[in-house]
Formats: sequence, C-alpha cells, structure tokens
Amino acid sequence: MVCNFPIQTGNAIMVDFTAPASNLGSAQEGTFAAKAAIVLALAALADWLFYGHGIGISAAIFAVAVACGSLLANLATLNRKQTLKAGTLLLIALVPAIEEFNVASLTFMVLALGLGLLLTTNRDRHSLAERAAALCDLYLVGPFRFLRDAIGAFNLPSLKTGFAVWLIPIALGGIFVFLLVSANPLLEKWISLLNPGNTASYVSLGRVLFWIVALSIVWPFIHVRWSATRQMPAGLAEAAALAQGMPSRQNDFFGVATILRSLILFNLLFAVQTVLDVAYLWGNATLPSDISYASYAHRGAYPLIVTALLAAGFVLAAMRPGGPAEQSKVIRPLVYLWVAQNVLLVMSSILRLDLYVQIYLLTWWRIAAFIWMVLVAVGLVLIVARIALNRSNDWLIRANLIALTATLYVCSLVNFAAIIADYNVSHSREAGGKGVWIDMNYLVSLGPQALPAIDRAIALRGFDPALVSRRSCLVEQQKKETASWRSWGFRHWRLQRVLETQPKSSTAG
Repeated sequence: MVCNFPIQTGNAIMVDFTAPASNLGSAQEGTFAAKAAIVLALAALADWLFYGHGIGISAAIFAVAVACGSLLANLATLNRKQTLKAGTLLLIALVPAIEEFNVASLTFMVLALGLGLLLTTNRDRHSLAERAAALCDLYLVGPFRFLRDAIGAFNLPSLKTGFAVWLIPIALGGIFVFLLVSANPLLEKWISLLNPGNTASYVSLGRVLFWIVALSIVWPFIHVRWSATRQMPAGLAEAAALAQGMPSRQNDFFGVATILRSLILFNLLFAVQTVLDVAYLWGNATLPSDISYASYAHRGAYPLIVTALLAAGFVLAAMRPGGPAEQSKVIRPLVYLWVAQNVLLVMSSILRLDLYVQIYLLTWWRIAAFIWMVLVAVGLVLIVARIALNRSNDWLIRANLIALTATLYVCSLVNFAAIIADYNVSHSREAGGKGVWIDMNYLVSLGPQALPAIDRAIALRGFDPALVSRRSCLVEQQKKETASWRSWGFRHWRLQRVLETQPKSSTAG
C-alpha cells in the first residue's frame, strides 16, 4: 500500500522506504513462502553446479535460472514491456561467459542481471544516477537482507532488532577475516591450529557457508526491494514508518548502534594485521621457520587492497552527510583510527608489491597496481577530509575525480615502456641484481621504446643473432613511425636521437 499525503505542512524531510508496504495478510505470507522455496531451489542448483567443481558454462546456466526465478517470483508486479529488453540484455551478456568464464565475463553477467531486474521491477528510476544508486543498493546491501528477512519471518521483534544491530559487524567482519587470512600466511597458520579435529567429518562448515552465501546472493533477485526516496512532512515520517511496519531512523540498517559495534570489531581485526606488518614487514622480525619472508611479503598485496576498498565503502555508507553517526563524538575517532589503519594497510601492500617486483621485475600490470594503490590511499585520506571538514559527497567525488585526472595526466607524460625495460635489465640476474633472468620476449614486446635497454641486454648476454634480428625489426618499426612529420612525437624524436648517436658496431657483434 502506498500512502499519499496530499497536504504537506511544516518542514519536509526525505524518508527511505526499503520495502513497499503491504496489506495482503495471509496472501503475503503465501508469497513469502513461495519466494523462499524458489530461493532454496536456486541455492540447491548452485550447490550442484559450483560446490567442488570448476566454473564455466555453469555460470551462464545459473544466471538464466536466477533470471527465470526472479520473473516467476515477481510476476504480479512485473513491467512486461521491459521483459524483452531485459532478456535480450542478459543473452548478450552471457556470450562472454559462454566463450570463457573470467572476471570480465562475470562482471557483464552480474551487471546484466541487475539491470534486467531494474528494468522489469522498478519503474521509478529514470536518471543514470538513480539507476546506479539502485544497483549499488542491490549488490552491496541486498545480500545482507536475507538473514534479516528470515528472522523477520518469525515475527520476533526483539530478536530481529538484536540481529539487525549485529548483522553488519558479523557479516563484514567475516569477510575481512577471510581477506586478512588469505593475505597473511602467519594468520593462516594460527587459524589452522584451531582445527576442531573430526568435527568436519560430521558437518562441512565450508558447505554451510556456501549455502548461506548462495542464499544471500540470490535473495535480492527474488524478494525485490528497491529503496525509493519520497518527500513527506516531518510530523508524518514516524507515522509512515510505523504504518509500513518499518523501524524509524533511530533503528536504521546503518544506525549508530550498528556502526559503533562494527567499528570496534573492525579496528580490533585490523589491529592484528597492523601489528604483524609493523613487526615482520617493516621491522624485519624473525618469522617462524616454516614461513619464508618472501611468502609473507608477496602474498598479500592484492587481497589487502580489496580489504581497503571494502573499508572505504563501509565508511561512506555509515558516515553519510547528515546521518546520526556523522555527529557522534564516539564514532568519529573510531572512523579516523580505522581509516588510518587502512592507509597503513595500503602502504604495506605497496611495500609487498615492491618486494615482489625486486625479484620478478616490472610489468605493465604491476605498474598499474602501484598507481591504483596510491589512488586508493589518496581516496581514503579524502574520505577523512570530507568527514573532518563536513563536506558533501559531491565534494568527495569531485576531489577524487581531480586526483584521478591529475594521475592520468602525469601518466600520459611518462614513458612506462622505457622505464619497465630499463628497470628489468638493471635489476636482472645478468646485471648482478636480485631479480630473475631477463625475459627477452617481454622486453621486445614493449616496442621501440625498449631499444636502449635491449642494447644493454645484448651487451650483457653476448651476441645473439636471433636477438639482434628482432632488435632490427624494432628499429625498422621506429623508422616507419617517424617517417612522416604527421606522425612526429617528441618521445619518438628523443629515441631516434639516442639511436643515431650509438656506434653502429654496438649491436653488430
């Protein structure tokens, strides 16, 4: 039931409705039971398709099953005019997954499912910003609604309230524990010491967690709840919330109690990783005999960046402008402490990647990872600045866009191919460095800008007719690229000057 208030007096406020009201009584209970059956069936299908098996065409099959289940569960409220468009979009997105399952094809598939659900079940979202916000709500908040709705089905208010307060801390805390353990072999060793013995032979904890994750992921697509912003008089906000059986602002999903518990738990979890990094990564303390320093340093660069990004997302959601948590004198210091730990986490990731590069040398992707990590650290600092200066999210977006634009501009002026080639030759085993042997195939793939470094590599390795022939091909490529004034570039001109000043016999053997 949608309540209309034709007369608006007093100050108007914005109220978020996370679920449409209903007065269908037992019919609604029957619908909920049907949706629960569909979700259980999809979770069982996910178990059969994925648990203990590699992922391939099974991902496309499961995506089609989720789409069909969503259509069946929401048939009464379906926007039938958009069904064909949503189906076509999904089919197009499934083509990459059928070709090969990878991160890119998974991204297309997930986005197509979300956009299809948005087209068919939400007629109020028209602008790009509204649709993007709705998809963020679907992917980031939607999975957490399953357990909350399951508790709510038992109609136990006190249990539901306590569960809502601890849902975010426990769920996100579990994710952070998984990421931190995957990034730290020392933590993994300590966790393995807690093995309960033969308990796993009776109950498979991994399978239970798999079912919980599967149910949580599928639930938002079956029990659809789009948050809608409506304007309503201030005096009627509480009455509207009560009429729709919703908690008020004080019991928000990201309320003060939830955020406070989350920050305390997250700070304690991150403190363990911070202390270990300070001791072993920065302080070079002695590791246990069965864990090498290289494995500790190299393993966690990328998982820790994912951890920092999730942390930033939580801070943005919790410390929204005008929200109750933003004004709390207790929560603010905890946020600052947690962001500081995340910045240190990013710096540790940069150090880990640097140690990895010292051994395995540079590549395009590793340079991109360095730049990305620096941008993440800048983004975290800007989040603190937004909170401390009481700025809006628009200010934060603009500041991040300025930082990104400045970074891209600087990168456009840097000759990364020459830097990679020079670093790899200088730090290779042939040059007396700590790195591996020079990968000449990769060096040649960098193009003509790598020619000075290739000449140094030839001098280090001795005369090689095949390598000299490939170098000659790069020289010819350079000449073609600078043959016409229309293709002139300062970088190519500098390289040409270097090549012309080299003795002709330097690479002739």
